[in-house]
This record gives sequence, structure tokens and C-alpha cells, in this order.
Amino acid sequence: MHAIPQRCAHRPLAGGLVVPYVTLIHDGHAAFGVLDADKTINAFRRGLCQICEHPLDERCFLLVRPADVRKGCSPEPALHPECLPYTAAHCPMLNGTVTHYRRSPVLASHRAGRPCTDPSCPCPSGTTDEGHAARSGSPADRYEAWMIQVHNYQLVSLPERPDVPSGISLDAPVLRKRVLRTATLSPDAQHLMDLWNALIDGS
Repeated sequence: MHAIPQRCAHRPLAGGLVVPYVTLIHDGHAAFGVLDADKTINAFRRGLCQICEHPLDERCFLLVRPADVRKGCSPEPALHPECLPYTAAHCPMLNGTVTHYRRSPVLASHRAGRPCTDPSCPCPSGTTDEGHAARSGSPADRYEAWMIQVHNYQLVSLPERPDVPSGISLDAPVLRKRVLRTATLSPDAQHLMDLWNALIDGS
């Protein structure tokens, strides 16, 4: 059992676990595994750790899957090196206790699959975002943590929304890599990871 990092001492708890800054809070409940879109964008723009909300220091970790390598960016805010071990130990997406993809960021008013008892809440009638519905039932991917220097932290955006960051560029020197969760990769995905690892190791 990893102790709560000092950086996270100010964060609220749910079931004894730290509620990450980017976690969606709906109807007073933390929806672990669901990212709050507004907080995620704020963390990207201000260079905040997705767990403790403190500004990143000299180095940070990016969460990376094979699909992220293909796109060239990590779709989640970075983490402090001190916050990563606690997250890896307790996040069900990273420690292998769940077998489905993490849900993509959703609007702050999303009900996150929880019945809403607030009649004034503007949450939509749907229970999950379309991205989650498409991924439901799919096995979780391999997750790696890539350490980069914060001065190489560079945001990327979708062409149709250049003003909204959608991830952190992977086009940066990688100081260290740590496998957080293994998964059986398709031959194409394994080949891509092998090529990328060879490129990183040779730089």
C-alpha cells in the first residue's frame, strides 16, 4: 500500500483514496476513471499535475498507450514523479483490476452513469459519452509512463479546435520509461512500439 504523497495531502479522499484533480465529481461523488473536461483542459494549459493540481517541476511523466504513440500525443495531463507510484498502485486502469479503457474527458455536467437526484442539474439524459460506448467491452491497453523534462512540454490540439489542447506531444526526449500495465499487443502495435523504442534508445 503506497502512502499518500505529500503533494496530495490537500486533496479530498473517497473510500480512503486520493481523488485526482481531473476526476469528474458529480452529485457529490467522485467518478473514478472519468475525466472532467474543464479540469483536464486547465491542467494542460497551466502545466498542472493531473493528480495533485500543483504545477509541474523540472520533470514529469506522461501516460502513453500504443494508440497514443500513433497519434503522437498523450491525451491526459502529466504527473509529478512523486504522484506516479501512488497512481499506478491505486488506479484500476493502471494496476490491472479493470479490463476496459478509461473514459475520455466528458463535460462537467455529465452524469457519469450515476442516477442524478438533483432536478436542477443540467446533466444530459445519456449515461456515458459516445467514446466510452464505442470502447465498452474492449480490453484495456498497455500503459507506459514516459518521463520528459518540463521545458519539452508541448501541447497539441485537434485541427478543428486549435484553441483547445487535446494532449501533450510525444515528440520530446524521453529520460526514462516505466511499464505500468502490460497487455497483449497486435503485431502492428508491437512493431510500432519496437520502432519507437529503438528510436528513443538510439537518440
